[in-house]
This record gives sequence, C-alpha cells and structure tokens, in this order.
Amino acid sequence: MPGNTFGHMLRLTTFGESHGQSIGGILDGVPPGLHLCEADLQKELDLRKPGQGATSTSRVEADIVHIQSGLFEGMTTGTPIAFLIANTNQHSKDYDNLAKVFRPGHADYTYFQKYLGIRDHRGGGRASGRETAARVAAGAIAAKMLAGIGVEIMAASVELGGIPVDQENCDLSGALARPYFAASDQVIELWDQAVYEARKAQDTLGGVVQIEAKHVPAGLGEPVFDKLSAMLGHGLLSVGAVKGIEFGDGFTSARRRGSQNNDLLLAADTPGGSVRFASNHAGGILGGISSGQDIVIRCAVKPIASVPRPQKTVDISGNACEITISGRHDLSAIPRIVPVLKAMTSLVLADAWLMQQAICSSL
Repeated sequence: MPGNTFGHMLRLTTFGESHGQSIGGILDGVPPGLHLCEADLQKELDLRKPGQGATSTSRVEADIVHIQSGLFEGMTTGTPIAFLIANTNQHSKDYDNLAKVFRPGHADYTYFQKYLGIRDHRGGGRASGRETAARVAAGAIAAKMLAGIGVEIMAASVELGGIPVDQENCDLSGALARPYFAASDQVIELWDQAVYEARKAQDTLGGVVQIEAKHVPAGLGEPVFDKLSAMLGHGLLSVGAVKGIEFGDGFTSARRRGSQNNDLLLAADTPGGSVRFASNHAGGILGGISSGQDIVIRCAVKPIASVPRPQKTVDISGNACEITISGRHDLSAIPRIVPVLKAMTSLVLADAWLMQQAICSSL
C-alpha cells in the first residue's frame, strides 16, 4: 500500500493492523551518536496506550516496544531504527458482524472501493487508530533529536465536547499530570460531566488539541511546496481523527485587518542579539519558514465514529440495512491523540532541521 512512508530526510514507514500480530515502524535518517534506549520510546507510548482514563477503550494493551536495529551500545548507528509492538489483546470476533457492512464515519467504504473489495474488517485493520502507536514510538526518537538543539514540544487538550479551556488560563506544561491531558484544572469537572452525559446517551465526543514547539530555530522549512506549515499540516492531518488545523490565530486572522494581524518586528535588546516580535499571531511561521518564535498549532479532532447505537448504512452489495457497533472503542480520541500529535510535530521539525543542516553544510 503506497503512502506508508512519511518524511524527507527523516523517513518513517509504519506497518501492521489493529488485529494483526504486531505493529511497528522503521525510522531512517537518524544521525549516528544519539543516546537512545527503549525506555525513551516507552515513556511516550505509555501516554497513548489504551485502557486508561474516562474516555478510553477497555482494550488493554501494554504496548511494550522492542527496538530491533539501529542501536549499538546505547547509541544510534545511523542505520535504520526498526521497532516492534505486539498486539496481545485482540477480540476479533467482536467484528464478525462488520465483514459485509460499512460502518458510518469509518474508512470501511473507502477502503472497499480503493482495494477492490479486499479489506481487514477487524477493528478497521490498517485504518485503525492503533497504527498511531508506531508514530508515537518514532516521534519519541525525533523529540530526543530536537532536545539536543534545545527544542521542546508540548501538547494538551484545550476543548472537549464543545467546552473550551479559557486561553487566559491555558497551561500546557502541566497537562500530562491532569485528567484528559487538559490544559487547565478549571475544565475537568465540566469535561467529566460531558463524558458522563455522552456515555449515557451512547454517543461520542470530539475536541481540540493545542501543540506548542518552543525554542525552534529560525529558518526551518522550504519556501514553496514544503513550507513548514505545509509539512506540519501533512503530518498532523494524516492522523485519522484530525479534521482541521490552524497555526497561530488561525481562522481568527481572517476576521482582522492586516494592521491588527501583523507581528511587528522590534530591535534586539542587545547589540548582535536576536530580533524580537511584538506578538505571535502567525504562530511562529512566516512565509512557510520558522521565525524563531514559538510554533503554535491547534487541531480539530472529530468524535469517534463507533457510536454504540443503531445507525442506517448499506452492505457490500449496496442494500440498505441497520448496524449497531459493538466491541471496545474510545468515547473520544482525547486524550490519547495528544501524544500522537506531539509525535507528528516532532517528526516534522526534526526532518526540517535535518534539511536545513544539509543546506548549511553545502554552503
């Protein structure tokens, strides 16, 4: 299946299905000499793994990662890093009734059309959110590369079920210690109630995730087709549940005048210092290239499509029918999608940094 590889100089290929023996990936392009161990990957995978939190599926997977290649004596060798994550808790029989019908909101129908009627209906197969575990593992490696140049990436939930976090009280740095990986303590009780009501109604919830990348050097991204925003958009929108993305003030910018939206440049505090900006409406990217300011991104996350109530659909012959989806599913992609989006941001920024290093070394 084409389209399983992402990146330019840092290239990730993922493989595996939700109910297959395992999932995993191969990350090529990591420079030699990076100190790395499985615990670095496991820390991020533990944030994404199923079976935890009020919105999570009851499927329990340890998601233990095993690095197969690319390391020697605790350091990367410069060769491809392969890693494997076993599937251990599949309940494939839960999906027997889905073999010949299409679930509303899922990729069942489009996969059927694209691949001549051949598809793995168990848990969505390759279209399952479980594929994102491989992205998280690879993203942990990319994040460690970025940490070496001082870049820090944070992500948090800033909206769930239509209830937003007040941006004045937004704190991404403490999100991982809160339920839902929320960006504020003040919304947790409200989100608890929204989850309770959705579960009672046999329904699901969407939300919004905010990502911030700090200390990103100016100059990353290519000026035309591979703008940094375009590369980030490619990576983040490749996550199945993401339906929209904005940088900086995003759609709010469309309702302003240019004089209100421009980020004015200010002289450096000291001779030879860095130029400063009076604001960051652009979200750290100008002309498709990083400005040196914080990169700020928000992703709209759709409600989980597996709604446990009767829905109208058609079977593979086009006949009308009704379906009730059973099995184990998340009530919301939030918060488990938070480390996934952080991982994709890390992969893009690490790739862009390698591309910039290649340009600089050739001068």
